[in-house]
Amino acid sequence: MAGDPYRDEQFVARYDFDNAASDDHAYYRALADAIEAEKIIDLGCGTGLLTRALATPGRVVIGVDPSATMLGYARRQPGAEAVTWIHGDATIAGAGDADLAVSSGNTMMHISPKAYPTVLGSLRDALRLGGVISFETRNPRAKEWERWNPDETYTERDTSSGHLREWLVWRSARTTTALYFRTAEDITADLERAGFSDVDVRGGWHNEPVTADSRVLVFRAHRGSRQE
Repeated sequence: MAGDPYRDEQFVARYDFDNAASDDHAYYRALADAIEAEKIIDLGCGTGLLTRALATPGRVVIGVDPSATMLGYARRQPGAEAVTWIHGDATIAGAGDADLAVSSGNTMMHISPKAYPTVLGSLRDALRLGGVISFETRNPRAKEWERWNPDETYTERDTSSGHLREWLVWRSARTTTALYFRTAEDITADLERAGFSDVDVRGGWHNEPVTADSRVLVFRAHRGSRQE
């Protein structure tokens, strides 16, 4: 693992406020209920907002994240005792008995091309035969980055940590994280190469069809038999 990508305690404390549960969390909770998942892995669980919501009675829920700061915050939240928190990456996600693996908040977009095949393979190995993987990414065909500039994204607000000014800049020299955009076709092929089958992709959280204007791509696939 690299260094903690979210080392700022004040930033982490504000993360849930700025990224509150919405249709994405409702989608993953409904999916877990629909397949009657008894064991769930949440890769890139961050502050654990979704992770804790998935931890209903009778379920085993594991939250995995490379940020010790995020996990430290997650462990202090109400309901955290119902989750097993793991500081690490997908390579220690599990051992072939999970019913569902999810990765929310565009976590998959932070994974480099070099690490990406290993991550998909590790998640596949963490699932039982027929287990489900689901995650979302931004749709590159929507070209959302064209609106990432100070004129269109600049805001100011007062927060519990003080006055905050923020904006998005595409390819800024001060950027500290990278997002890797992948097309629906490329991700489908990557999942199939990793040993997943029945890949389904939607253009939103309510089963919308994929279009060039779809802001988000929502994936769902099943673990197939091992391919040597």
